[in-house]
Parts: sequence; C-alpha cells; structure tokens
Amino acid sequence: MGKLKAWAKNLKRKIFILYYAYKDKRVPWYAKTFTAGVVAYAFSPIDLIPDFIPILGYLDDVIIVPVGIMLALKMIPINVIADCEMKAEEMMKKGKPKNWVTGLLILIIWSLFILWLIIKGYQIVKGQ
Repeated sequence: MGKLKAWAKNLKRKIFILYYAYKDKRVPWYAKTFTAGVVAYAFSPIDLIPDFIPILGYLDDVIIVPVGIMLALKMIPINVIADCEMKAEEMMKKGKPKNWVTGLLILIIWSLFILWLIIKGYQIVKGQ
C-alpha cells in the first residue's frame, strides 16, 4: 500500500508541475494546449468515465491521466520543468484547484449522450 500511496503523490506532484508549465512562455503552443487539457482533466471534479462504472471508471485515473502526464512532460523543455518543480511543491501544501469549467463540459457531454440514448430508445419503441 505504501508504494501505491507514493505513486499517487508523485503523480499529483507532476500534475502541479504541468499546471505551472502550461503557463510558462517558454513552452511551445502545442505543448501548452496538450498540457492544459491534461491539467484541466486532472483537476476536474467530474470524470469523463464515472468511477461507479466497474473497471472502466478507474481507467482514466490509472491509465489515461498518467499517460497524458508522461506525454506532456516529454513536450516541455527540461529547464521549464525544473523551474516549475519548486512552485509545484508549494502548491501541493495548499491543495489542488478545482476546474469547474472542465467539469461542466464533461457534464454537458454526458447529458447529450443520455439525451441521445433517450431519443434513440423512443424511436425504437415508436417504430415497433
């Protein structure tokens, strides 16, 4: 259990590093765009795949977010990452910010999906 806790803390630290890195002027625009998406998703209070869905619900936490972090870190210059590490340590003491905009976007996506399912279900029932 100790290794899992250390892994999670390291992952959180990297998210905070990315949070500061995407604001840095030395980071290329494509890296900023990708990094902003990773950070927004990680800080979102709502997951794209809700955790209550068996197995799939934890895929974003265990696979999608870590892979996104790894790819984003590869796009950012090493000197920027080094500069952002100290800022990240300070932020970790304060707690993570919530990204309600991304949470709202995910909520809208799910609402549209559910609406589509209802319409399709109605069309199937009406057609019979």
